Amino acid sequence: MYEIDAAALKNYVAKLNSISRPDGGIECRINLADLLLLPGVVRSQEPENEQAQQLRKAVLEVTAQALEQLKAMRRQEGQALAEDLVQQCGQIKSLLEGIKTRKHIVVNEYKDRLAARVKELLGSARLELDSDTLAREVALFADRSDIGEEVIRLGSHIEQFIASCQTGEYAGRKLDFISQEMLRETNTIASKASDAKICLDVVQIKSCIERIKEQVQNVE
Repeated sequence: MYEIDAAALKNYVAKLNSISRPDGGIECRINLADLLLLPGVVRSQEPENEQAQQLRKAVLEVTAQALEQLKAMRRQEGQALAEDLVQQCGQIKSLLEGIKTRKHIVVNEYKDRLAARVKELLGSARLELDSDTLAREVALFADRSDIGEEVIRLGSHIEQFIASCQTGEYAGRKLDFISQEMLRETNTIASKASDAKICLDVVQIKSCIERIKEQVQNVE
């Protein structure tokens, strides 16, 4: 609380009037707002004990209400954020199931294409394709393009991510780390996969992970 020292204010006014004279002295226009800025005019006043207690109680009540509203708002935002993150993980899981199914088909398709191509090239020479040679080539392709481990690890990371979203602990850094591992496995799948459909699914998965990484920055 503040009060105006009337005596100090009158003293300032008297001194200003004494140097403001119509016969060639200093012209002085007194402005009350300027006077209030002078030292000693406005001073703080300690409230009485009862009044101080009332003010303290009022401030504490208002602060408590504001904190409760803030916590409620953050709980609501956190719930919406967790739901969005889990939804993104659900989309990745769905795409990953498609990749699991597709990766078994890719090897057989490669075998058929390779056999047809070699047969075409050797047809004019009336030669037959050695089945053992074809089998070795297909085995090499299957080994180079095997994404089984990456798919399993990515699925495991997704489950860990969802579990972390559903705990009541502070999981911001943990979620950020898991999302980085998810992206790493996805990039490995993209580099090893030799199938257009799988690559298309991988692009969608990476899009989901990028959204997850952006959202995780808002998680404590």
